[in-house]
Amino acid sequence: MPEHPEHSQNTSKPVRTFLDKLASFISSEPDSRTELLDILHDAHDRKLIDTECLSMIEGVFRLFDSAVRDIMIPRSQMYVIDITRPFSEWIDIVTKSGHSRYPVIEGDNETIIGTLHAKDLLHAGEEGFSIRNILRPAVFIPESKRLNVLLRDFRNTHNHLAIVVDEFGNISGLVTIEDVLEQIVGDIEDEFDDENDDKIVPVKAGSAGPRWRIPALTEMAEFNETLGTALEDNRVDTIGGFVANCLGRVPHKGDTFDIGDLHFEVLRADARQLHTLLVEKKTATPEKNPAKL
Repeated sequence: MPEHPEHSQNTSKPVRTFLDKLASFISSEPDSRTELLDILHDAHDRKLIDTECLSMIEGVFRLFDSAVRDIMIPRSQMYVIDITRPFSEWIDIVTKSGHSRYPVIEGDNETIIGTLHAKDLLHAGEEGFSIRNILRPAVFIPESKRLNVLLRDFRNTHNHLAIVVDEFGNISGLVTIEDVLEQIVGDIEDEFDDENDDKIVPVKAGSAGPRWRIPALTEMAEFNETLGTALEDNRVDTIGGFVANCLGRVPHKGDTFDIGDLHFEVLRADARQLHTLLVEKKTATPEKNPAKL
């Protein structure tokens, strides 16, 4: 009489399933983060977790390996509110940017004296209102701070913006809780984002000559090579920093100016950072030959 299937012995080596691996991992001391990632990738291959889930988990691990300097918005691209400027200028910056928190300086002094929450400007019409009374203390952090520690601090203190300083105490940039979260969930794109946003892209020529859409973080050397120019500024590395220095402030969307035969227009910018430029290179128009009599 044949043996019942469930009583038959399988002499072949059993296949080690994902659950076997996971059980083994949990029951023993983890050897490395790599081992855990291998298990997660195995789960992804078996369609137990989707690509987005795997990417987010890997993003969490990246927080432990990355420092503030890796994601901060550089000083040259920061928007700040000058407490000595007219109130209308503050409102203009807040209205156009859509951000909720801003570093505040006082006149030519680059020292940050606090941070301003846009919602606090709703009290501007009240009797005895003073901008100094609504400033929040600025939080300063070193460039070397790990992102996982920063995220924990943001959550514990309910503060969502920090000023980044270098080893000498000079301001080198700022970072927000959104910048940290983007390391987990990816870039938060809007309708202006483009798949070629990190590249110089030729666009339809203008009335004066050829035009390019150029990311603000494009290196000066790449900009000069592509456009056949020789722009220089030893204080900056990128075309965005160059433009900010030319204007003497963080550029606003719609700003235009000329340098030699180049016409610059700011296509995308927010309250803290320049994103994209449109640059047109003017071509010389040859003089027409005078008519012969």
